[in-house]
Amino acid sequence: MGAWDTGHFDNDTAADFGSSLDETAPEQRAELIRAVLAEAAGEEDDLDSDVALQAVAAAALVAAQCPGGEPVTTAYGPQEPLPPFPAELRPLAVAALDRVLGADSELAELWDETDLSTDWREGIDRLRTVLRPA
Repeated sequence: MGAWDTGHFDNDTAADFGSSLDETAPEQRAELIRAVLAEAAGEEDDLDSDVALQAVAAAALVAAQCPGGEPVTTAYGPQEPLPPFPAELRPLAVAALDRVLGADSELAELWDETDLSTDWREGIDRLRTVLRPA
């Protein structure tokens, strides 16, 4: 994992995902977000850190469009405009983040070996709070 910091796009995998979104046709961007979230949420075995990193980035983009969501303003996120995401992506994003934080998550395991684990987990929890329906 090429981690730089605890931000949702502060790693090589998430930055690459942001570039991939920019390269995807505008009408297919929501589907790419859905596919990334579904892959993480549906994983029954150990969750690979790269899958988890993409899911966190995708969830951050969905959360940014929710009331109380923080805009993704990093230079490592997508630069092209994103369409409004359908509301049904919210529970999928929460399910993906639950897997990211789960016992079988390589990413959570890696972060738990650092001094920044609490900061990283708090960032994920903020996303989950915004994504949950009122």
